[in-house]
Amino acid sequence: MSDNARNVLGEALVPCSYDPLTGYYRDGCCNTDDHDQGSHVVCAKVTQEFLDFSLARGNDLITPRLEYRFAGLKAGDRWCLCATRWKEALDAGVAPPVVLECTHERALAFVTLAQLQSHAIKAVDKP
Repeated sequence: MSDNARNVLGEALVPCSYDPLTGYYRDGCCNTDDHDQGSHVVCAKVTQEFLDFSLARGNDLITPRLEYRFAGLKAGDRWCLCATRWKEALDAGVAPPVVLECTHERALAFVTLAQLQSHAIKAVDKP
């Protein structure tokens, strides 16, 4: 994890969410390193459609798992998603909106900036 993390816009990475507390490191940011095999780098505002899609793919993001400090997500929560899952959802037509300022530049190894921009929302609310 780097204090110099950059987002997909080439700027300093902005926190994604503190409530729920997200990130591979549960630091509120979509920080990553070589240990993060899932590349949890896309800051998304999850939708019910996406949560249902992810559940059908075997990744239950709805049910609380307190042993992992995970309270479960609901539509409207911001969360650092695996870049490959977001791409899968994009291909299936159910990709949730993303916050570019909070999405780590490593996401560009999996999706294009144009793909992310086509689903971008402004980070108007507090993380």
